[in-house]
Amino acid sequence: MPLLDAIKALACLVIVGHHLTRYGPMSEVAYPLAPDLIHWLSNDGRLAVQVFLVLAGFLAAGSLAPEGRSRADRTLPRIAQRYARLVMPYLAALSFSLVAALIVRPWLSADIVPAPPTFWQLCAHGLLLQDLLGYSALSAGVWYVAIDFQLFVLALVAVGSAAWLEQRWPAGSRNARWLTVSLVLALATGSLVYFNRHSELDITALYFFGAYGIGMLTYWIGRATRPGTWRLAMLLLAALGLVALALDWRSRIAVALVTALGLALAQRSAWLSSPDWPAWTTPLLQVGRMSYSLFLIHFPVILLVNAAFVRWVPDAPWIDAIGMLLALTASLAAASVLYRCVETRPASWRAVLGLFAGLLACGLLVSL
Repeated sequence: MPLLDAIKALACLVIVGHHLTRYGPMSEVAYPLAPDLIHWLSNDGRLAVQVFLVLAGFLAAGSLAPEGRSRADRTLPRIAQRYARLVMPYLAALSFSLVAALIVRPWLSADIVPAPPTFWQLCAHGLLLQDLLGYSALSAGVWYVAIDFQLFVLALVAVGSAAWLEQRWPAGSRNARWLTVSLVLALATGSLVYFNRHSELDITALYFFGAYGIGMLTYWIGRATRPGTWRLAMLLLAALGLVALALDWRSRIAVALVTALGLALAQRSAWLSSPDWPAWTTPLLQVGRMSYSLFLIHFPVILLVNAAFVRWVPDAPWIDAIGMLLALTASLAAASVLYRCVETRPASWRAVLGLFAGLLACGLLVSL
């Protein structure tokens, strides 16, 4: 689905821009050249994460219950597989982040450079429990990986519960599709009207399931065969989002709702799976395919480029603007290496354990 790759690429580039303007002195020096753009990226660029949440939910629905009926058999193996796929590039990127932090610490502010880690902090990160256990992050964006894993498990529990009810409820086999959709809708509604309004819950999947859940619902809406059913479902989805926004305006929910509705329209019109994209979009689509690697690796690269400019390059707006472009280019290059060498490798527990051991070794070395 090239359109999804294009959307992921644009969203990920916005997130990289957000971190470029938040971490390191280059953006402060370059600010006079593009104050509106830098201000927007710094303050609102983080909203692009909502696009990823919706897309993740959309793809999860296609994997777990493409017709509304659960395919969530072998629950524990699927959770283990999801964990392995997520953490292989994540652990490699974290190890690189530890080394980068050690290198840049003499030249950059301690506010933006992670402190040397403790053993238990490393273990918590490796198990995607760092926020739940109260440990500070070792890299920007690692919270999202933990939340993505939680969301997948919660979605798996929802569709698995529907399958369980289908087997034990006499009318379940006739209503299996609606059981799954109803459970996801209930979770999404609860998130939108309650959990997402309490910031102390933002370390849990319940806080983010509103965006993820409407992504799942969007997938099923696009599969509706009757035009009347599709129009009604679109109206109900829009109504759910508008009620949540009327109850408590949140820009993040508005972005998620617009993304979901646009995705549903694209799916209905066959734009989503159209292979006819011009050749000049090929680099953009490639960025989309490696967007997860880019999301993981760009922060340490940004720190390294900022430190190099602080150490060896005089301050000037145009020079630091070039430095920001250099950081983006270097991030794309590093993401390409991570994508080809780690992310696309078959997931295996041997690889996971090896990368986990590498993270612990890096943590020990940088803490000496």
